[in-house]
Amino acid sequence: MQKRKIIIGGLSLLMLTATSCKSNYALTDVTRTRILVDKRYDAQPDQEATAFMASYKHEVDSVMSPVVGEIARYMAAKKPESELSNLLADILVWAGKKYGEKPDFGIYNMGGIRAAFAKGKVTYGDVLDVAPFENKIAFVTLSGEKVLELFRQIALTGGEAVSHGVQMVITSDGKMKSLRLHGKEIDPGASYRVASIDYVIQGNDRLEAFKAKTDVNSPQEASNNLRFVIMDYFREQAAKGVVVDSKVEGRIVVED
Repeated sequence: MQKRKIIIGGLSLLMLTATSCKSNYALTDVTRTRILVDKRYDAQPDQEATAFMASYKHEVDSVMSPVVGEIARYMAAKKPESELSNLLADILVWAGKKYGEKPDFGIYNMGGIRAAFAKGKVTYGDVLDVAPFENKIAFVTLSGEKVLELFRQIALTGGEAVSHGVQMVITSDGKMKSLRLHGKEIDPGASYRVASIDYVIQGNDRLEAFKAKTDVNSPQEASNNLRFVIMDYFREQAAKGVVVDSKVEGRIVVED
């Protein structure tokens, strides 16, 4: 009987505790704010944080500071076309020679371009800011029919980075009005070799035509990371004494 009283008493205490812990609050709203971290915070640096970072600064600077080349102007990415997006798409086509490829055109997703290049010297760290992901270069074959589908999808996104030779007219509501590649209409029955990114050829960023790809060349070693491809391009140009430049040239034009 005593054991039964203890059990009943314990259950009563548990129920009482559970009742007393029940919250009378309910979530009614969620708000957020953006805190801009810029040079204003440099006016009063946190001494403890500065001291903590000091031991790492030299090592980080030794990796990020080496100059890989020079760029002629400030370049940022924007739709439907920009100097930077044009440059990166052209680099994909340029890189084909290293892989035994001769791409007909290149596609670099705007969403993968995460920073701008400032005019002047370009460092390893600058390239890493622009291409921070572990994406690798890739080459695939698409039928002409799928190429047309791909560019219709690019029109729907408002524009992606496309290489020199693409002449595309789209509407502001995402329809493709015309498309030419190196001055010619796309032949639906032909095959086209495309330089892009392993992430993109999986059909991501709404470019689902890539799911019909064939003859995939997508090396996954770290040396094929886009940042290294970009740096190789800058180094080659620097060795020739060339300052890298790129211009908007009407690759994607919006008309209504």
